[in-house]
Amino acid sequence: MSRRDLLDIVVVGAGVVGSAAALAAARDGLRVALVEAHPPPPWVADEADLRVYAFAPDNQALLEDLGAWASIRAARAHPYRRMRVWDAAGGGELDFNADELGREQLGHIVEHALLVDRLWAACGREPTLQRHCPDQLELIEQDADSVTAVLASGQRLRAKLLLGADGAASAVRGLVDLPVDRHDYGQRGLVAYVGTGQPHEDTAWQRFLPTGPLAFLPCADGRSSIVWTLPDAEAERLLGAGEAEFRRELTRAFDARLGEVVSVSARAAFPLRRQLAKGYVSGRVALLGDAAHAVHPLAGQGVNLGLRDVAALRGQWRRAGSTHDLAAPHRLARWERERRSENTVAAYSFDAINRLFSNDALLPTLVRGPLLGLAGKAGPIGRFLARKAGGIQG
Repeated sequence: MSRRDLLDIVVVGAGVVGSAAALAAARDGLRVALVEAHPPPPWVADEADLRVYAFAPDNQALLEDLGAWASIRAARAHPYRRMRVWDAAGGGELDFNADELGREQLGHIVEHALLVDRLWAACGREPTLQRHCPDQLELIEQDADSVTAVLASGQRLRAKLLLGADGAASAVRGLVDLPVDRHDYGQRGLVAYVGTGQPHEDTAWQRFLPTGPLAFLPCADGRSSIVWTLPDAEAERLLGAGEAEFRRELTRAFDARLGEVVSVSARAAFPLRRQLAKGYVSGRVALLGDAAHAVHPLAGQGVNLGLRDVAALRGQWRRAGSTHDLAAPHRLARWERERRSENTVAAYSFDAINRLFSNDALLPTLVRGPLLGLAGKAGPIGRFLARKAGGIQG
């Protein structure tokens, strides 16, 4: 294979993180290949995706820079301007809003399918970006100068750097033998859209219950997207409950903060686990997003952390320049240290919060209410928490 055929980057996985990484590289003038086993289904406006994200301002800025945010915002991305968090057993409440941070909003609620659809389409418009779909990775070969992705179709994609953004069951991670640390929470996240008797007030609400947190996220059509963390057996029971029974139990669990739950969409549930790769880099291969770190969804930070992986890596290759080796060991090591540190702290912080609030033992119950109350009353603490959730620097 000639030097002319050498790509800068191969990205495996065209979800939100993988497509954003490929698009960022192409927009920076690099030669990129994006490999995906299944073409993403087109987003349909009247079929709301149950999987939604509380999308942070720093990642909005990234997608704006990539030319993808305007079409996402125009389609359906709803701003939230306030967050209210309270504990069912211990009392105390955390309440902060965008005005305290001098911003128009804290973030946006965006559907997974919409993000993937718009990013995939944007990738298709880049002249230096090849999309290999449907196709999948079968083998990775590395030498001192390059890495080669061998695909099921027989194609061989040789590049300076290969990025694995192919999810929690990453084939890339397995092929380069990067081990992971897994913890199953024995919980599921039950998701649905619900209508309520009172408006959602453009507010992201979260109530901590002994069984796990319950979040109501405000959506553009006036409904809320719920993420209800429950023990496996309880999630299974509520999935099978009749609509009237489900609405009653949800209203009670949410303390009727928005009045009665008056309607509910189809429901689904997914298992919750913490999964952290023990290393993000193997030679010329690096892991991004869920391939490297899957975290508890209680803070809505999973996709935000993954896109911050992309932004940090983009900073590395911009400093390197297209004529230099994008996979230089010192550059990848610096990126890995930065991202592993932030992602690991985030994962264990979410784990600790979930453990503290998701039980009815006496001592945690006595402690957690005052903690929330202190955060709510102490302006600097509340602003710090808001900035961390939003990816706001300073």
